[in-house]
Amino acid sequence: MQKKILIIEDEQSIATLLSYNLSQAGYETLVANDGKEGYELALKEAPSLIVLDLMLPSMDGVEICKELRLQKVSTPIIMLTAKDDEFDKVLGLELGADDYMTKPFSPREVVARIKAVLRRSEGIKVHREDPSSSEMKLGELKVYPERYEAFLNDEQLEFTPKEFELLVYLMENKNRVLTRDQLLSAVWKYDFAGDTRIVDVHISHLREKIEENSRKPVFIKTIRGLGYKFEEPKAV
Repeated sequence: MQKKILIIEDEQSIATLLSYNLSQAGYETLVANDGKEGYELALKEAPSLIVLDLMLPSMDGVEICKELRLQKVSTPIIMLTAKDDEFDKVLGLELGADDYMTKPFSPREVVARIKAVLRRSEGIKVHREDPSSSEMKLGELKVYPERYEAFLNDEQLEFTPKEFELLVYLMENKNRVLTRDQLLSAVWKYDFAGDTRIVDVHISHLREKIEENSRKPVFIKTIRGLGYKFEEPKAV
């Protein structure tokens, strides 16, 4: 069955180019040139992935991303921006985007990024359906990879797919110091050209959700000059 890619892009030439190259790569494509239309299609069509421009008429990419995540839509999102601006990139990731690309870009690179994100997304689904995946527990934090669920003090936590994947990887490697580059390679699966800010943003998200005080973390420790270490909270 063909995977469906929704392209929300108001520049017709870019939308057409993306649609053509994705069709050539074997994907079914849907195109919206307006933000509100794209948001409605995302809810109605349940695409496998969304390519989302940041600047759009009627409803911008930031608002679309935010609203989809509030609606518990976990569809992977690749955000496009014409600005080589770190704030835009980080903002998109903070709102739940899985990846970003800065214009101009080559169609081949977009197809490669989409394949990589879809592989990661499918990997999470397989992990969830694997009956051999058991409970992972650290202190009062319990994670069930096969059910895609996590609980802290018996209260269920909500994560984006990427946050959950990072949490599982950290728990699998508890008590080990992991560099940002190691996390980029293991969790994101391809080279972000050393843009380790991506890791920091997601670590910050995890801390906000699993730490009682994100400024004084007891689970995810920063190892200055090296990276991060996930460990069991010490008894007081």
